[in-house]
Amino acid sequence: MEDHAGEHEKNQETESVIEKITEKLHGHDSSSDSEDEKGIKSKADAVKAKIYRLFGREKPVHKVLGGGKSADIFLWRDKKISAGVLGVATTIWVLFELLEYHLLTLVSHALILALAILFLWSNVSTFIKKAPPKIPEVIIPEDIVLGVASALRIELNRALAILRDIAHGGDLKKFLAVVAGLWVFSVLGSCCNFLTLFYICFVLLHTVPVLYEKYEDKVDAFAEKAEAEFKKQYAVFYVKVLSKIPKGPQKDNKMA
Repeated sequence: MEDHAGEHEKNQETESVIEKITEKLHGHDSSSDSEDEKGIKSKADAVKAKIYRLFGREKPVHKVLGGGKSADIFLWRDKKISAGVLGVATTIWVLFELLEYHLLTLVSHALILALAILFLWSNVSTFIKKAPPKIPEVIIPEDIVLGVASALRIELNRALAILRDIAHGGDLKKFLAVVAGLWVFSVLGSCCNFLTLFYICFVLLHTVPVLYEKYEDKVDAFAEKAEAEFKKQYAVFYVKVLSKIPKGPQKDNKMA
């Protein structure tokens, strides 16, 4: 019996030693696996950093457009809703631009028609013994109005800060880009009115992002070549023209 007990204790000791060794091996394997995963992730991040994206974009197109329902509409995630929004915008543009309707006239006629239909329906329903129309109570939420106003305020302040920085003569590239953009807007304004310009921008928002998301790699490759060529031409233009323009004592003015 004593011999049998001694053998049982030896077996338990050997099993405990084996368990410890296996735990160490598993711990080493898990740590090596985690190290391998970290190495793969770091390599993937390095590859992503090297890939050129249009305008230095680091987020997906859906996130750049703000995410949520608005981005879903612009990227045609739900084709029925996107087509409906684009159809409503097209109808408004046709009414105002082609049929030459005025906003106040259109709103007044629409309200007259809606009120007349609802008024007659409510009165007739009592005679024909049917339920009157259920008119929902429309209330504009305060948080939506405050959110839109806040976002608009932030964008306006950002635009004013950029214009102020350009007026101080800080960045020549930014100055030329803003002047070129304003010149393009002036040309477009002379060709079409504000409503048509707004409709064109609205249609572009419904077509350009979804096409860019579909052909993202090709567009980014072409944009990278175009940017390299632009930088090359700008360097030549800077050496031949801009570097010869005398600059005022901006540092002294700032110090003063």
